[in-house]
Amino acid sequence: MTASSALSSEDTPISTLPPVPPPALSEALRIRGRQPLSGEVTVSGAKNSALALMAGALLCSDACRIHNVPDLVDVQRMGQVLEALGLHLIREGDALVLDGRHVRSGQAPYELVSQLRASFFVVGPILARLGVARVPLPGGCAIGARPVELHVRGLQAMGAHVQIEHGMVLAQARKLQGAKIYLDYPSVGATETLMMAATLAEGETIIENAAQEPEVVDLANFCRAMGARIRGAGTNTIVIVGVPRLHGTEYTVIPDRIEAGTFLVAGAITHSPLSLAPVVPDHLTAVIAKLQEMGAQVVEDSPSRLRLVPAAEYQATDIETLPYPGFPTDMQAQFMALLTLSTGNSVVTENVFENRLRHVAELQRMGAN
Repeated sequence: MTASSALSSEDTPISTLPPVPPPALSEALRIRGRQPLSGEVTVSGAKNSALALMAGALLCSDACRIHNVPDLVDVQRMGQVLEALGLHLIREGDALVLDGRHVRSGQAPYELVSQLRASFFVVGPILARLGVARVPLPGGCAIGARPVELHVRGLQAMGAHVQIEHGMVLAQARKLQGAKIYLDYPSVGATETLMMAATLAEGETIIENAAQEPEVVDLANFCRAMGARIRGAGTNTIVIVGVPRLHGTEYTVIPDRIEAGTFLVAGAITHSPLSLAPVVPDHLTAVIAKLQEMGAQVVEDSPSRLRLVPAAEYQATDIETLPYPGFPTDMQAQFMALLTLSTGNSVVTENVFENRLRHVAELQRMGAN
């Protein structure tokens, strides 16, 4: 079945589902500790990758089928943003079918974008395809400011006229032009936004000091599957040669390295042997190295399967978050919890987000030193 043929009157589009409500203030999780874990964990598709790929589907006027998309609130919210722009979405099991044939609007609704920072990704593909994008400044994240200045400067370098007024970003360009862009910081969001915009620009775009995260590579591979000309993804220099149009494709999202790392830490904390699949071990190099420094063993049973052998006691180690391939900021809190059980003193340095140490006070309330 092709992606286009999957769209039928019998399917249920995401738009027919009720709006995703904001989390209730009374929501809570009750955890009963000291319970061992066991068995094999099936790792989901990478949420951060799936959100970018969904935005990337706006670049083509055909249908795309994306497999291994986790069914999460953020994914549902992104789907609602895309549908407001005219893209039709259908969920088929673990897959999303996205039909961009009817995308006509360049304005993303404030009430949706304000709930999800990743929805700002649409500014690049919408501007490249329609010549105009009106997108609210993003929300949905409480761990730091993460401004969009790098996105804006990159689009301006490609010839876009960009205004920011009353919380709205208005970008216009009759036709984006290739440019050489240097990012002051290897921002994943800016790299992905500019890479998507450049796929339909005239000429060659070079992004220097680009983010090297696996999710950036996944988006580049997805765009290439649609006919884009991109090389260098996964390095600090990405080169994109614009093409007139992109076509539909079928693609599978990579496994979620943060989910995999979180389960590895959960197994270590509870002294439980666990197996995880599917995974890409190379995406977890820094996480595995720190677990091994602390005394755990992580065995690669196959190219897509890892097995945790916990230690009887853990040794202290220092952690410093950095852009990929450094230690991921999204694993910092989990490791801090594990470090409270280790012998010795550890130093954790957060370099990526200024507000990502708020869990420290809660750990102290539980008796951590």
